[in-house]
Amino acid sequence: MKTALLLSGGMDSVSIAYWKRPNYAITIDYGQKPAAGELRAAEAVCRSLDIEHVLIQADISKLGSGDLAGSEPSGHAPASEWWPYRNQFLITLAAMKCHNLTASTLMVGALKTDGFHTDGSEAFITQMNNLVAMQEGDLSIEAPAIGYTASELVRAAGVPIEILAWSHSCHLTEYACGFCRGCRKHYETMEDVFGTAY
Repeated sequence: MKTALLLSGGMDSVSIAYWKRPNYAITIDYGQKPAAGELRAAEAVCRSLDIEHVLIQADISKLGSGDLAGSEPSGHAPASEWWPYRNQFLITLAAMKCHNLTASTLMVGALKTDGFHTDGSEAFITQMNNLVAMQEGDLSIEAPAIGYTASELVRAAGVPIEILAWSHSCHLTEYACGFCRGCRKHYETMEDVFGTAY
């Protein structure tokens, strides 16, 4: 049975790529500001791990809000990087691609700490899996790290620093700004696990 991973290029999905070694890694350029950096990271990791990399381009930048879209956050935003229905959209596109790839499982990089955003919660992943299961194709949606924090995932995955160093977590640009919520999480996790921010 073939597996696929929704690989953003961030440290969580990179850790899962190393840990679970899916047959395919699917990266989606949806018009987000850091897309070039995410794609660069995803390609490097897939080359290093010998995982087939699949790129989907679907520009919805005009529908976004907040840091990732380079605009003011929505009034509904729980945090500055919130983009309406983003994870629902990304999972749906990746699930569609799984049919072409004959993959029966799509993994996503949600953590227990992502429940701050509804679409990062365990309940949301369960509902997305139920929705996909109602339809043809026998595809399941899984979040193998849903019980972990970022540091716990890195340790459980055993991902070495030379692989994790490829990851790109910035919400604002293709190069790490060092100040956004994504960069701060990245640096704090690297320091917690490896004793260094790099």
